[in-house]
Amino acid sequence: MPDITLPDGSVRHFDHPVTLAEIARAIGPGLARAAVAGEVDGRLVDLDHVVDRDARVSLITPEDPRGLEVLRHSTAHLLAQAVKQLFPDAQVTIGPVIEDGFYYDFAYPRGFTPEDLERIETRMRELVEADLPVRRKELPRDEAIALFRDMGEEYKARIIESIPPEETLSVYEQGDFIDLCRGPHVPSTGRLGAFKLTKLSGAYWRGDPRNEMLQRVYGTAWPDKKRLKAYLQRLEEAEKRDHRRIGRQMDLFSIQETAPGMVFWHPRGWALYRSLEDYVRRLQREHGYQEVRTPMIVDRSLWERSGHWEKFRDNMFTTQTDNRDYAIKPMNCPCHILIFKQGLKSYRDLPLRLAEFGACHRNEPSGTLHGLMRIRGFVQDDAHIFCSEAQIESEVSGFIDMVYRAYRDFGFDTVHVALSTRPEQRVGEDALWDRAEAALEACLRNKGLDYVLQPGEGAFYGPKIEFALQDCLGRRWQCGTVQLDFSMPGRLGAEYVAEDGSRRTPVMIHRAVLGSLERFIGVLLEHYAGRLPLWLAPLQAVVLTITDRQAAWADAVRARLAAAGLRVEADLRNEKIGFKIREHTLQRVPYLLVVGDRELESGTVAVRTREGQDLGSMTPEAFLEHIAAERVPASLRSAGAESP
Repeated sequence: MPDITLPDGSVRHFDHPVTLAEIARAIGPGLARAAVAGEVDGRLVDLDHVVDRDARVSLITPEDPRGLEVLRHSTAHLLAQAVKQLFPDAQVTIGPVIEDGFYYDFAYPRGFTPEDLERIETRMRELVEADLPVRRKELPRDEAIALFRDMGEEYKARIIESIPPEETLSVYEQGDFIDLCRGPHVPSTGRLGAFKLTKLSGAYWRGDPRNEMLQRVYGTAWPDKKRLKAYLQRLEEAEKRDHRRIGRQMDLFSIQETAPGMVFWHPRGWALYRSLEDYVRRLQREHGYQEVRTPMIVDRSLWERSGHWEKFRDNMFTTQTDNRDYAIKPMNCPCHILIFKQGLKSYRDLPLRLAEFGACHRNEPSGTLHGLMRIRGFVQDDAHIFCSEAQIESEVSGFIDMVYRAYRDFGFDTVHVALSTRPEQRVGEDALWDRAEAALEACLRNKGLDYVLQPGEGAFYGPKIEFALQDCLGRRWQCGTVQLDFSMPGRLGAEYVAEDGSRRTPVMIHRAVLGSLERFIGVLLEHYAGRLPLWLAPLQAVVLTITDRQAAWADAVRARLAAAGLRVEADLRNEKIGFKIREHTLQRVPYLLVVGDRELESGTVAVRTREGQDLGSMTPEAFLEHIAAERVPASLRSAGAESP
């Protein structure tokens, strides 16, 4: 009979086969109430799973990320059951867990309304009150297909047909509802309750725009109502900080139907964009990068040789002329290799660091486009380092220093690091991948950085380190990346003369600090709610007149501040001063310089912040001295550097 070894090393003996639920009850009533699933010898299972031999067992609660995922996936099934009861003609498709919640896609031609969403959530709560048992059952493949086709669930039948024949098929039953799923799930619907349906959207079947449109219902679920409430408050705050709304209020950019997924930068938005670009350009110059520029349109043959055509063809915009096929570049790396190949290189030329603010285009599905966060045309602060294998650690280490310095300058103190290793579909020999992964691991260890492992998430040409910054709402945004590539330079014929006179293929390090500049601006706008630090603010100050009598002095102040490099405007409109102050405060201008008759006579301005703080009267020169430190990023202040 089984001896059960628990995570703390203790062993409990049972004189009969035992379920995980019974093990939880034997340990204590608190764990029995909290557990939602378990793990037996490393395999996640339901609580009614029977253990009939010696095993290592752990009980999983929603405090464990795996337990929270079980809770959320079980709530997705609860959603699907409620929909089927209220809308019997709807077909269920897929319902995965996502960050902070879940969604479920339904085939329902009429579509759901916000009122439907309220009805569905009410029915979900009724099903929780019913405390329906949730049971797993395994089925032969053909029987499972027939079962779902008999139920009218054509999508489920098609999903089963796409599953490899050797895989075990399981379904979960709760009351009158049955769904295809690997599991595990909570033991009964009564274990759910802290959930909320959040929004509706459209989605293509299997994410392919050539397929039919489905109705997607999003929701969130948490271990208790307190955490649910806190999350919903964060959602509400995030809505207020939506960069699209702030972009309109500050008149920064627009995205128009004439160019879906492309950005029209307005004057103030372009000023912000250039500030970002200038900062990165200065940072790269300090670290020995040379800036280059490569064509937007390149012959298809290059993308075939690099491997991108096979992997990304569906996301590439193409064109044809003179009987030749071209692609609008979705990334910059192959073009940088072509620059490297111009002229014979030797080991003395390495490392060679080539940087480009590379304009890229990717044919993202229209349903995924979202403001600046997901677009079709964007610019990366892209760079590629060509080096020897012995130079990898120092180059990656130097880049990591760049990343942390930049994020601190932009006001992000918490950075999450992940190491992504070889994917199933990849190029290059396993021996090369072994060396590449070991090199990146060594870099992280030597820098003393904590990181999580993401197996299978590397690029098709090499492993990568990803840097995700955390914003003021606790959200993570993956921005920086460094990727080690032992394959693409060889595929494109890049080589250098080694110290011994032999020809060798350089290692290529792909890296970006911010990633997409457009997306990073979206992150900044939401993190700061548009109240950007002075050195980044698109309009840093505005001079406001009370009456027309001060117009000449206001314009003179504007000219003096502009000559000192400040981004400043004068508001000489015949409007009440309260109206002007309110308008520019809503536009998040850091400093409002008010000019009345007193200031005209004394040659000063009355300084007010966007937060409403009155700093008193100052001469233009005194004001410039007052804001001097704010005009440069934090890492440059000790050096007394000017604004980039």
